Amino acid sequence: MSQNWKRSTALFLSSQGISLFGSTLVQYAISWHITLETQSGLMMTVAVLCGFLPTCLLSPFAGVWADRYPRKLLIVLSDAGIALATLGLAILFRMGYDALWLLFAVSAIRALGAGVQMPAIGAFLPQFVPEDKLTRVNATNSSIQSAVMLVSPMLSGALLTWTALETIFFIDVVTAGIAILILLLLLRVPAHAKATATQGSGYLADMRQGFTYVRSHALVKQLCVFNAVFFILIAPSAFLTPLQVARSFGDDVWRLTALELVFSVGMLAGGAIMAVWGGFTNKVHTLVFANVIISVCTFALGVVPVFWFYLCFVAFTGVAIPLFNTPFTVLLQQKVEADFLGRVFGVFGMISSMAPAGMLLFGPIADVVRIEWLLIATGLLLLAQSLIMLGSRVLVEGGQPTPRPDSGGAVPADTGA
Repeated sequence: MSQNWKRSTALFLSSQGISLFGSTLVQYAISWHITLETQSGLMMTVAVLCGFLPTCLLSPFAGVWADRYPRKLLIVLSDAGIALATLGLAILFRMGYDALWLLFAVSAIRALGAGVQMPAIGAFLPQFVPEDKLTRVNATNSSIQSAVMLVSPMLSGALLTWTALETIFFIDVVTAGIAILILLLLLRVPAHAKATATQGSGYLADMRQGFTYVRSHALVKQLCVFNAVFFILIAPSAFLTPLQVARSFGDDVWRLTALELVFSVGMLAGGAIMAVWGGFTNKVHTLVFANVIISVCTFALGVVPVFWFYLCFVAFTGVAIPLFNTPFTVLLQQKVEADFLGRVFGVFGMISSMAPAGMLLFGPIADVVRIEWLLIATGLLLLAQSLIMLGSRVLVEGGQPTPRPDSGGAVPADTGA
């Protein structure tokens, strides 16, 4: 592990923050353009599927790459691929080709890049960050992301009002280029041991070994199940609230901007809380606590009739997200052997893309049933899940702080669930 881990961490988090800034500008611009132009639950479903389904499908394969190849290189290549696709879209829009399907296509390409990045980033950080600093670093990363998301919706909304959509695409290309240069020229982190060693097994064998590891590791397996349910149930609050706001409160751009703004403020506060507090000693208790907050806020979003009160619950949801994501990520980074980190994060990248599967159900229903009813129902189900998680012996015992086991390349014996 690098002795100068603070410099490496600062460079890496800076590059990811710059890249995220351009990406979120594009993300908001595309989402709002489709929302305001169509006001259709079906079109929103298509957009969400294009933006996440490729990540779901690619993540398990990318997890193997993250264990077999240098993770920094994978992050650079995926960033470059996303930037090229976005540049092509910007040029087409500038030439007058602005069909809706182009936005869907580029969203799918960007999702493929994200599918490569997610396991690579999750497995890359423990290469140069000391284990006892992982919670603080992941929380700091969450705060940086939140700060970017705080600025991005305001700027994206302003740009949508004052200039053409393709201008935002060009900005993303520039920010991706800066991030790539930082990683290539300034960040010096040696490749992990498995990437530099002769591969003793084939690609498909590595993938099967990764799935076997997940199935045979009781804690990881239960986290998989609970997170799959979680990401399906948060689909209405994550993707349908802009449509709910447009239908129930008004389709003004400033309302959509305010929605994202208060959520980002909440996430910024939540990241700061985690960086200072660190959560409960048992990380699963922090996960459950965050899940309860999200469930209560989701229910409230379905019953609050006043927009300003509605925004308050959106903000509290934002606070809870880092309280959920940070201990979950650190749990994996601390409990999973180094040689399996990429593949495990690949599986969880697939699971975190389960929200689009939820949109296959909730999106079409949102055209015939009020979104408020969907939020009430999913809020109650999330609360029930919190109680089940708290009653799981495997999760509660696994959440206790223990060092990550040494990497030996072997799949662990079944530990119980």
